[in-house]
Amino acid sequence: MSQKILAVDIGGTAIKSGLWQSDGLVELPSVDTPKTWEEMKAYLKTLVDEHQITDGVAISAPGAVDAEAGVIYGVSAVPYLHRFPIKQELADFLGVPVSFQNDANCAALAEVWQGNAQGLGSVALIIIGTGIGGGVIIDGKLRTGANLFGGEFGYQIMNHDTLETLSDLGSPVAMAKRYSKLKADDREYTSKEVFDLAEAGDEMAKEQIEQFYNALSIGIYNVLISLDPDRVLIGGGISTRADLLVNLEERVQELLLEKGAKELKLSIMPCKFLSQANLIGAVYQFITEQE
Repeated sequence: MSQKILAVDIGGTAIKSGLWQSDGLVELPSVDTPKTWEEMKAYLKTLVDEHQITDGVAISAPGAVDAEAGVIYGVSAVPYLHRFPIKQELADFLGVPVSFQNDANCAALAEVWQGNAQGLGSVALIIIGTGIGGGVIIDGKLRTGANLFGGEFGYQIMNHDTLETLSDLGSPVAMAKRYSKLKADDREYTSKEVFDLAEAGDEMAKEQIEQFYNALSIGIYNVLISLDPDRVLIGGGISTRADLLVNLEERVQELLLEKGAKELKLSIMPCKFLSQANLIGAVYQFITEQE
């Protein structure tokens, strides 16, 4: 009989959830992220009871998740999740098995399991959003590193003088904030609006888009020469832009040629999964822990 698993993706502002059964995901309505751990536990208990979950709960969470120890280190927009045996406490409270994995790592696991990393030995997944996250797959398995920093590509320092990171310069959200500050017209522009303005000939917008692409290209180049993966996958909402991968591939190829690494073959693709990636990857984490 197939399992019925509750999948949960904890974000800084909202929680997404879904039911995994019959090898498919049925999404449930999202809710605002609870303000306290006690409220979070109560909400998850409501879902478990309402949907008669007996097999388990698979959770995608922010922070440096030690999946084996069941503790979340680091910092995140949900501070009450950190530095206590969260996995065991929640399993005891809910009365069913529980798994935790980092949200970006869940996205990588989803691609390994059923997406564009299937059957490949090594993959670097780069998630582009408010910051830059990611995951590393070696020999078909997630590699989180000795200190759980594997795949944290956003920490790359891109400017020695300012110590700006890839997350600072390669995030579309940060790019839009910079443009809004420079424009100084009391408007908060979105990244889509900045792209549209650049296409319409706005020079300031063009400069910000150029900086954005350059930062991402250097970041991808660094990942390539460090890991030499079979494929680089790009995730995040911006990955649906038709011109994104074309621009990145062209610029990374130029860097490889210029720096004498032209034999390094670049395979770059968008992720298969977008909004459901963290939920699907969380389910895969749960299933592998139960094997």
